[in-house]
Amino acid sequence: MYINRDALAIFKKLLDSGKVVVITGARQVGKTTLVQEALKSEKVTLLNFDVPYDVARFKAAGVLPPADGLKSLNCPDFLVIDEAQREPESARIVKGWYDSKLPVHIILLGSSSLNLLAQTTESLTGRNRKLQLSSFNLQESLRAESWMRPEYTMPIVETQFAGQFRVTLLKSMVFGGYPEVVTSDDKIALLRELSGDYLWKDILQSGLIKTPELIRRLLTLLAHQAGSEVSTNELAQQLGMARTTIDRYLDLLEQTFVIFRLPAYSTNPRKEVVKGKKIFFWDTGIRNAILNAFDLNENRPDIGNLFENYLIAEVAKRNLLRVNPAELYFWRTVAKSEVDLVIKDGETLTAFEIKWGRRRGSVTAFANAYGVKPQTLTSTKPSEWPLAETTLQENELMINSDNPINKNGNPTKIRT
Repeated sequence: MYINRDALAIFKKLLDSGKVVVITGARQVGKTTLVQEALKSEKVTLLNFDVPYDVARFKAAGVLPPADGLKSLNCPDFLVIDEAQREPESARIVKGWYDSKLPVHIILLGSSSLNLLAQTTESLTGRNRKLQLSSFNLQESLRAESWMRPEYTMPIVETQFAGQFRVTLLKSMVFGGYPEVVTSDDKIALLRELSGDYLWKDILQSGLIKTPELIRRLLTLLAHQAGSEVSTNELAQQLGMARTTIDRYLDLLEQTFVIFRLPAYSTNPRKEVVKGKKIFFWDTGIRNAILNAFDLNENRPDIGNLFENYLIAEVAKRNLLRVNPAELYFWRTVAKSEVDLVIKDGETLTAFEIKWGRRRGSVTAFANAYGVKPQTLTSTKPSEWPLAETTLQENELMINSDNPINKNGNPTKIRT
């Protein structure tokens, strides 16, 4: 069952640019499915670099003159290379084919930015367009529900289908948005498989981590602290590791799209936290699988933190699809006044408190400091959640942007 992705129209526009298209995202978020849906009526050759035979075919084609190399791959109109980060020479060979102006569209898919984005930045500068795909956002998860209809706007859903929406939201918070998990009857088994070594396979294969058990212990600590400021010094002490090692592991988890970090917003270093960062999971289902916490009870003890992680990840996912990504922060003063989410969109600053339960008055400290009153985001009013999905018309400008993703695989303006 294919669920329409918000990124599909954007991907098609990127293809129209004539550039090499690079799609990154965690394993199993639907990169290959997205491409297959977009190109289902086209002549496509798909190579998967997790398969040795496909790697050998690619290398053999790479030593031939470009036209002959393409012929050896069946002269496709679209050449798709999955898990492209596995082959260090892929970007160099693709550059040669692109510069030869062969009549083929080339698409690189990668589940890790450890090597792929560095390769494309170096070899394909000015020749590529990038897109990061996440697991399902809320709107996409709703499309998988039998009661949902295309004509239902979010205000209609939250008023006329409040009960159904509540169930869907709680399921999304607990089980996350991996496409196969959303459509499966055995969500827990799939999540346990994903949250095992498979999801961070690229880290383990890179040789940068010698003891996989340490990454599992680190992930458990991060899962308990999701949505909180995390001290690398404390993590290092708890795990008996050097702080520099913890920093490197966090970078690796970010580059493989497991976590992202929100920096502190500050214009007054004397009164506000400047260097702190909060850690969030791109998919709350992975967080819950690490903790074996699949309780669908709204009164579960971590419901507030879980909802905060889910909603901020939802905003970050929406941000991935914007022509001009906003900058996302949290805010806290030395005196402990705090705002959960601050969005700087161009010259516009907005601030939000996130509450699972009833609305309550926003803090005044941020309003006093910046002249912006924080809004309260709740689970019952998803239509008020910020950065509503972008339209295709707005995203047409994306083809003029050479680098909407930074070297860590995150939107350039999400300072994670």
